[in-house]
Amino acid sequence: MTNLRKELEKCKHPNSRKTKALGKKARRQNNKHKVRLGHAIKSNLMGEKLSWFLGHIDEGRTTPLNPQEFENLIALYLQRFDEELAQIALKQSIGKHRANQHAARRDVINITLEKERNEYQSGGMEMLNLCDAAKFKALLDWDGSALSVQHLKLDLVSHNMLQRLKQPPAAASGSGAKTQQMETV
Repeated sequence: MTNLRKELEKCKHPNSRKTKALGKKARRQNNKHKVRLGHAIKSNLMGEKLSWFLGHIDEGRTTPLNPQEFENLIALYLQRFDEELAQIALKQSIGKHRANQHAARRDVINITLEKERNEYQSGGMEMLNLCDAAKFKALLDWDGSALSVQHLKLDLVSHNMLQRLKQPPAAASGSGAKTQQMETV
């Protein structure tokens, strides 16, 4: 980037072809940097989420979670800011002039939680399926760095998906047996 600045300073006329080409090159580098920064931020956020789940799984557990345990863990994850929100409400209730003291932090927390709840209830939130043995082992083997998050195979985990996993597999095959029985009659 410093080389571009030096070359731009050498240019005689601001509307010359060389100046325009250097400006275009600078914009391209800036856009590449923004994209890289966006990927790094996403990796950091996903790393924080996975480390939270890893920290709340029992020590020494080697078997994957069943759907009910996974659903309870997600519910606990969605309640992780409740204590901080209670502290903010307490601080705002004291005195007249403190009503907006931590409003920005409260708003960020509320927006984050609303977004995560909507993702979980509808399409699914992006994370590892901890009911799958291979992905559970991958989480346990994860070194905790944001750089290695990209090597983990993430799924969209939703409330509906966990409800389907809770259903016994015999119920799904039982309906197929009924249709076969009806066809033979």
